[in-house]
Amino acid sequence: MSVAEGIYKDRGSKFLGFAEPINDEDEAKARVAWYKKKYHDARHVCYAYRLGANLWRTKDDGEPHGTAGAPILRSIDARGFDNILVVVVRYFGGTLLGTGGLMVAYREASKAALDNYVKE
Repeated sequence: MSVAEGIYKDRGSKFLGFAEPINDEDEAKARVAWYKKKYHDARHVCYAYRLGANLWRTKDDGEPHGTAGAPILRSIDARGFDNILVVVVRYFGGTLLGTGGLMVAYREASKAALDNYVKE
């Protein structure tokens, strides 16, 4: 399985983006669990995935509602991708970014991973 990576930094926080193909919800859940275990020291492990036109999920993982999962899903949908999982891992840098800053950070980290996903 090929995983594309991207990174975005803002005011000390680091956002690690990962994009990879998935075949079903069970695989998506297993991969998210793997990221949560691998990056257990991160503050947040947020994600979105799309499987077909009518099946998608997002998770803000403790970030304010709508500031993480939704921007990640919009990045996926902007490219028309399907059967894909994007996970963004946040390491908190000590400065609050506010809802607008968080939305930008999660969008940019997911876009960076998706840019590399396209190139593969």
